[in-house]
Amino acid sequence: MKQSEIKNLSVTELQEQLNQSKKAYADLKMAHAISPIENPLQIRGARRTVARIATELTKRELQ
Repeated sequence: MKQSEIKNLSVTELQEQLNQSKKAYADLKMAHAISPIENPLQIRGARRTVARIATELTKRELQ
């Protein structure tokens, strides 16, 4: 998910998206631990998406 897409979401949508992204990240890590996944860069992308969403939520709380 790109930063421009994240900025257009509401706070409740961001929180929902954060929960989904965290679950997807955990699932990718678990799948990779059991047997190596085909594209391990997906893990990095998922982690960065979680960070982008969390950063946007924090930014909105401070405003």
